[in-house]
Amino acid sequence: MYLYRILVVDDEEDLCEILQFNLENSGFKVDVVYSAEEALMKDLSVYSLLLIDVMMGDISGFKLAHIVRKEPDTSSIPFIFITAKTNENDRITGFAIGAEDYISKPFLTHELIVRVKSVISRLNKIKKLKINEDILFHNLEMRLISKKVLLNNIEISLTRKEFGILRLFLENKNHLFTRKEIFSHVWSGDKVVSNRTIDVNIMRLRKKIGTYENNIVTRLGYGYCFEE
Repeated sequence: MYLYRILVVDDEEDLCEILQFNLENSGFKVDVVYSAEEALMKDLSVYSLLLIDVMMGDISGFKLAHIVRKEPDTSSIPFIFITAKTNENDRITGFAIGAEDYISKPFLTHELIVRVKSVISRLNKIKKLKINEDILFHNLEMRLISKKVLLNNIEISLTRKEFGILRLFLENKNHLFTRKEIFSHVWSGDKVVSNRTIDVNIMRLRKKIGTYENNIVTRLGYGYCFEE
């Protein structure tokens, strides 16, 4: 099971193959594309991290990052530049755009993996600092300490599993979760349950959250996500 999905965007096919192999051996799910244009044809919102080469075709890595930052669905996705451009001005440009890291070619694959893990770990710590904050999505409010959910300021009754699913979705909006991932997060420590059990809980949750039921989207053959 993969908890983190990475997209490698680089026009060096051999390097992409090496990175995909080593990152997947380190526990990540990895997709590769060979141009920024190809990357923009994908649903980038499903990725936990982007590894972007700077010097590519008509759309550079810097320009791709600008586009990613401007789109609401992808503005918060972290990215790391991997590039042969090593002068100080390029590094400053990369970080000014919002890069989490800037890795110069050639690099040791082991070092890149360590730095990828460091970025993800750092972002997870920031996320955990918000663990006790209430979650608000328009008129849908989750009070994490009291375990209450309010719809239009009126409390609705959710089971523990329904609460867990809704929290997972609202904390990771636009992220596609497989049933196995939902089971891992919500049924942690429980015995294995069937896909039908997960589907039934999501069906009940949809009925309880009123007008927001359509935000929980089924991707046939893949799983579920909560779309903004």
